[in-house]
Amino acid sequence: MNKLIIAVLVVFAFGAIGSTGSEIPLGKQIKVLQINAWHAATAVPNGFNGLLGIIEQTDADIVLLSETKNHDNNVINKLVDTLQLLGKTYYAETSDGSAGLISKYPIESANTCCASAAQGSMAKAYIPVGGQKLVVYSAHLDYKHYECYLPRGYSGVSWKKIASPVDNADSILEANRLSERDESISAFLKDAKVEIEKGNLVLLGGDFNEPSHLDWQADTKDLRDHNGLVINWDCSVMLSQMGMVDSYRQKFPDAVKYPGFTFPSANNAVAVDKLTWAPEADERDRIDFIYYYPNSAWSLINVSIVGPEETVVRGKVKKKDSEDSFIVPNDVWPSDHKGNLATFMIE
Repeated sequence: MNKLIIAVLVVFAFGAIGSTGSEIPLGKQIKVLQINAWHAATAVPNGFNGLLGIIEQTDADIVLLSETKNHDNNVINKLVDTLQLLGKTYYAETSDGSAGLISKYPIESANTCCASAAQGSMAKAYIPVGGQKLVVYSAHLDYKHYECYLPRGYSGVSWKKIASPVDNADSILEANRLSERDESISAFLKDAKVEIEKGNLVLLGGDFNEPSHLDWQADTKDLRDHNGLVINWDCSVMLSQMGMVDSYRQKFPDAVKYPGFTFPSANNAVAVDKLTWAPEADERDRIDFIYYYPNSAWSLINVSIVGPEETVVRGKVKKKDSEDSFIVPNDVWPSDHKGNLATFMIE
């Protein structure tokens, strides 16, 4: 989770680096990698090489990045330039916000979308595909009021222990709504509805800083310090009601066997106290997502969690205790989050 105030006055620069590309062809599988770069890949020693390595390892066609900024440095520019030196052409959307993307296929146009400086950051780009457009939204939502910590006995504002866990779902949701995440998702839904009505393909991915309601139902209420609660977290409910599909839960609907935790991730290159914000709790959650809107022009083939198999529980590294499928990095892992890799078939 980014603890910095995010500026979202955005000036776009497009990198059409190398030879001229083409639109995504029909009958093509495309791989979408979503990853939190953790302060522009500066928080982990040799983190930039790790970020570069996982892009090469997954051979992702589109990479959705959050926490792209560290002061005045934007990791996206460096990624595109370095990949070009390695003979790999990517087109980039770069911004002064904390979310962006790179693509093997040309970006036709892009703009900011759906978020203010308080809300976080969301970038929107158009990629031509088979006579249509793939409209990609890369998000890094408001980190404040991270209230999935309340039932675990921690504040989602100060990240300090509170007198006792909060055991009322309504009061937790009321506190959660003090964030700007729901406003940002509301704006996204309004914007995406226009694109869907045009027949365009719609993809949304990023660090939401909020769990999914699909992971906080009766089957998990007595697990992971949920404190007996069923909580219908707003952002995922709103997306589901609009028809957006959570790619991981589509393939792995059982949240007990396949929790798909993305935060906090173990990272053997970083001291564990830098990875945990609730060191006496089981704070594990799935807060990083890839959503898509169903359309006959594409289908979801596969999805995996990307990152180390280990997690962090009560301030200690814990070995894998789920049936989740992982793409384990060959190099240093650059983040305190895990990511997602979704593969789609363009029909």
